[in-house]
Parts: sequence; structure tokens; C-alpha cells
Amino acid sequence: MTLSSLAISGYFVGQYAQGTLDALAKEEVALAPTYASQGWPIQVTFYVHIVSAGLALILGPWQFSRRLRNRHLRVHRGVGRTYMISVALGALTGLVMSMFSSVGILGFFGFGTLSVLWGWTAWRAYRAIRERDVLSHQAWVIRNFALTYAAVTLRLWFGVLIFVQVPFVHGDDAFERISEQAYAPVPFLCWLPNLVIAELMIRRRGLPALHITSAPATGHGKPPGQAAATGG
Repeated sequence: MTLSSLAISGYFVGQYAQGTLDALAKEEVALAPTYASQGWPIQVTFYVHIVSAGLALILGPWQFSRRLRNRHLRVHRGVGRTYMISVALGALTGLVMSMFSSVGILGFFGFGTLSVLWGWTAWRAYRAIRERDVLSHQAWVIRNFALTYAAVTLRLWFGVLIFVQVPFVHGDDAFERISEQAYAPVPFLCWLPNLVIAELMIRRRGLPALHITSAPATGHGKPPGQAAATGG
């Protein structure tokens, strides 16, 4: 996980450090064509997102190092604060970027929801540790990094969805059609399975999990089985 995070982060940031967005757009480098045509505020937002999300992806795995946490607690806290700031910037800029996604409404709702959940889980992790609830903090950090790791799974899913279409799509514009069809479900596919896996990991480790519980009867005329969503 650490190696894939470092690799994707280096590639993610490095490809946009090779030139201006306009120059990269002419070469059709990743997201450059989508955002090169936008005004300078959106382009600045784009670069802030690239740097902050890349930094979060680099720092995230180190939050799970027991050796770092046990032997160098100050370093662990410093890395954690930097990670949380990076996530906050990445989530805010990601929400703005989702409004200009190349896959339209799918991108807005998929990447937009990812950004909101990314920021919210970071806030829950921060609030838990401020309240000295270490177990809940650990659970929320796992959920949060599962969303950070979407930068990796996005590219994995994109590659898989391209590969499975190759035998069935032909013609001069085959690659363009394959790419468009492969990218369409990615705004949701890159993070939903991650959260499911994260929740399974949380339950397996005995950490506070998200679940549905039934409130006990109060004897005052309220239904005996009101559902209430709770979490660590």
C-alpha cells in the first residue's frame, strides 16, 4: 500500500510539473485538457488539489506505523497534522473541481461525494483524538485513508475497464470510445469499494464500527424500534 501510494503520488504530481496546463493539454496529458480551458481561479484550484492530494497520499501510510507512533510520538503528531491539512485542502479543491468534471453529472456527484466524505472523515478523526478517543480516531483514520487511496484505485479501475473492452470495441476512434466508457463509472468505483473494505478492516480489528441500532422503548408512546445510525 505504501509503495503504491508513493508511486502514484510521484506520477500524479510529476506529470503536471512537466509544463503548463495549456502545453500539457495539447499533448492530452491526463486531466490537463479538462482544466486548461478554465479560468485562472480553477487552474490554481487544480494545482492546489494536485499538490495537497499528492502530499496526503505520501503521508497517509505513515499514520499506521506503530513504530513511529510508539517511539516518535511528536513526529507522528506532526505528520498527522500535515496530513489533515493536506486532506482539508484536497477535499475543498476536489469539490470545486468536481463541478468541471469531464464526465459531467457523474463526475460531479461521484467526485463531489468523495470530496465531502474525505473532508468529513478527517474532521471526525481529528475530533476523536481531541476527545482522547483513540480507538474511534483509529477507525476514522482508516476510513479517511481509504478515501485518500482512491487516487490509486481510480487508476487501477481505469486500467482494468480499458483492458476488458479492448476485444469488443473496434474502429478508428476505438481508443477514445474505450477511454470515455472506462472513465464514466470511475467517479464512484474508485472509492465505494474502498470504504467497504475499510469498514471490514475496522470490524476485524475490533474498532468502533458504523452500524444501525435500535433505540430501547421509552414507554412514552414512541415506537419500540426506532433506527438510529451510530458510529465511533
